[in-house]
Amino acid sequence: MEGIMMRNKDDYALAVRMPDQTIHVEKEVYRGVISNKKLLNLPFIRGVFNFIDSLVLGTKTLLRSSLLTGEDEEEEEMTEEEKEKNDRMFVTLVVAFSVVFSVGLFILLPTVLSNFLRKVIPSLTVLSIIEGILRVAIFMGYMILISRMKDIQRTFMYHGAEHKCINCIESGKELTVENVRSSSRFHKRCGTSFLFLVVFISVVFFIFIRVSNIWLRLLTRLLLVPVIAGVSYEFIRLAGRSENPIVCQLSKPGLWMQRLTTREPDDSMIEVAIAAVEEVFDWKAYLKEEG
Repeated sequence: MEGIMMRNKDDYALAVRMPDQTIHVEKEVYRGVISNKKLLNLPFIRGVFNFIDSLVLGTKTLLRSSLLTGEDEEEEEMTEEEKEKNDRMFVTLVVAFSVVFSVGLFILLPTVLSNFLRKVIPSLTVLSIIEGILRVAIFMGYMILISRMKDIQRTFMYHGAEHKCINCIESGKELTVENVRSSSRFHKRCGTSFLFLVVFISVVFFIFIRVSNIWLRLLTRLLLVPVIAGVSYEFIRLAGRSENPIVCQLSKPGLWMQRLTTREPDDSMIEVAIAAVEEVFDWKAYLKEEG
C-alpha cells in the first residue's frame, strides 16, 4: 500500500509514502521458511521455496504498509504480542489461500473444463492442447481484469518504479530520480514473468504427460506444480543474466505481460523506490566495482 519492498539476501526494506507525504523506511531481516542454505541452493528445488518466501514476505509487508498508512486502524489498539500473533495467522491464511486459489484457477480449472469435451474429442493430445489454450486464456483474462482496478493500477505504478530502479543500477547509472525516470519499467526477473512461465511450461508439460482418467489427471497436475515452479525459476535466473538470443526471445512474452502489471510511476513513487533500494543495497559501491 503506497510503498515499495526491496530485498537483498536476508535483508529487506519497506519504504512507504505516508499521508503527510514523508517517506517512512523500515529495515528488517527475513530468514525464509527454510533455513537450510544447501537446500536453498539446489537447482529446481530452490524455486519452490523462493516462491513461498515471496508470498510470505509480500503479505507481511502489505499488512505492515496498510497499518502505516492508516488502512488498518484496529491493530493500533492491540498489544505487541497480539499484533504478532494476529500477523502470523493472517500471513499463513493469505499464503495458503493464494496457493490454493492460484493452483485451482490456473492449473486445475482448465483441466476440468477441457474434460467436458471428452465425449466430442477423444484424442488426449487435442484435449491437452485445448486445456493449454484455456489455461493461457484464463491467466490472461485474470491479469487484464485486475489491471483495470484503480487501486491495483496505483500498485502497478509502484511496481514500475521498482523495476526502473533496478534497471537504472544494472545499466550503470547513478540512482537519481532523473535517471530512474528514463529507465525501462520492464525486467526479465519480474514475478509477472515467473507466473507467465509457470503457466506456459505447464502447458508444455501437460501436452506430453497425458492421463485418461480425470482424477488421475488432476492429481498429476497437482504433483507437477512444484516441478513446474522449479523449472520456471531456473529459467528466470538464467534470463536475468543472459543475453543469449534464444533466451531473450523466450523472455519476451513475460515482458509483454508486464505491460499489464507495471505502470509508469510519478516522481514521488520513484523517490519511495530509491529510499527502499538505498536501505538494503550500496549502489554506489556496486557501480564503482562494476565500473
